Amino acid sequence: MALVVLVVAIAGVGVVAWRWRGTTAAGTAFPIPGEGARHITAEVLNATDVDGLARNVTDRLRRQGIDVVDFGSAAHPFPDSTEILIRRGDSTAAVAVRRALGTGRIIAAPDAKLLVDVTVLLGADATTFDRHP
Repeated sequence: MALVVLVVAIAGVGVVAWRWRGTTAAGTAFPIPGEGARHITAEVLNATDVDGLARNVTDRLRRQGIDVVDFGSAAHPFPDSTEILIRRGDSTAAVAVRRALGTGRIIAAPDAKLLVDVTVLLGADATTFDRHP
């Protein structure tokens, strides 16, 4: 009798596992990162003397759905106004970043070594951003 119960239990587990596998194989599997809708990737560099500005703008862009993969200070001074450098692709990503910031001059500056769509160089005009737009 115990053998019959064991066989029925194993068969039941097998049926459940087979049905579960069938549902995930039918298109409900987890999406693969990078497939589907294109995400904008950016780096944000602070070219001002305002501490925390790059982090503040990073938070602002992330709330707008832009994937900021790096932020920090610019290596050397840049012009007073914010620049959005197109690093790869067309201007679509730069336009979306400009829309999210409400400011910035778009400049084509391809760089195959960088793995971002745009680089945002924050100028003096970015210092007026409030903390929580």
